[in-house]
Amino acid sequence: MSVPGSLKFALKRGALVTAANWQIVLVQFVADTLFKTLLAVPIVGGVVLVVLVVGGDPIDLLRREPGQIVSTMVGVLLAQPVALAAFLGALGLILVGGSVLMFAIKAGSVTVLLAGDRAAGAIEQPPLRMSALEQANQASIERFANGIQSLFGRYLRLGVGLSVVYALCAGGYAALVFGTPLSQSLDWPLLVGLASLTLIIVITLVNFIYLLLQIVVATEDCAVHEAIPHVARLLRRRTRDVGQVLAAILALMVMATGASILATAALGLIAFVPWVGLAAIPLQIFAWLVRGVVFQFIGLTGVATYLRLHRTLPHAGVRAPRTDGLHQVTRA
Repeated sequence: MSVPGSLKFALKRGALVTAANWQIVLVQFVADTLFKTLLAVPIVGGVVLVVLVVGGDPIDLLRREPGQIVSTMVGVLLAQPVALAAFLGALGLILVGGSVLMFAIKAGSVTVLLAGDRAAGAIEQPPLRMSALEQANQASIERFANGIQSLFGRYLRLGVGLSVVYALCAGGYAALVFGTPLSQSLDWPLLVGLASLTLIIVITLVNFIYLLLQIVVATEDCAVHEAIPHVARLLRRRTRDVGQVLAAILALMVMATGASILATAALGLIAFVPWVGLAAIPLQIFAWLVRGVVFQFIGLTGVATYLRLHRTLPHAGVRAPRTDGLHQVTRA
């Protein structure tokens, strides 16, 4: 980094490199939207199964939160093992297929960001020129495909490991919340609240370590187990920098979420006005598109910033690339 320890310059560089490679922001947004849309298919199918089994109004069920919809469907379908197995099978198939797709997309995205950071120079130093952005723009179909080809297997193994950790966390949480109370003297609602907060913190830290492993695997072009000491060294030598970037990214996510909630509430008020409310529909679609792109941009900015922190670590030991297309600095 141009100024060691400077959070401003670190985030500025990450944001500029991500903005220069805006194509991958759109690719990640489309992939994430496709994943969520496909995930809605078995949920709607489960609603149909519930309606067919017990009757009722499907509209009332769909108006609930996604978590409530799934829990309600599972509760009803427990009495129908065949229908429950079909629902869980469809949901699991979509989760596995969508996750594999996201692993591949992330492999290509990290590869493009890595090439962009290598080619960007001191882009964070003013004045900002269009030529600097053009130099940092390393997005191309060839580089994206080379990144998928080179990193997909390792990212898939990382994803399997992440899924195992998720399953262990969910199993421990379910055993604590739905199991036998540990003691009658404990305040059970307070214990459940603390367990939920702990689960959120643990999942956040697990996702953070998982992201750093993805970055190191791509930067060092190493196996998953070889990336662990690199991540440990990064966290040990740049604890403050990494912590500041993580806090800044989380704060940006919270602010973006708050702005999205306010915009949704404002558009909801407009929707009640006769005739004028029709204009709320395209505005809501536009707000949804902007929200999705902004969240992807913030997430990829974090990736580019962590990547830079690792690359500027003294004696990082970056090895020669395996393929010319993966770490090619010049524009393909």
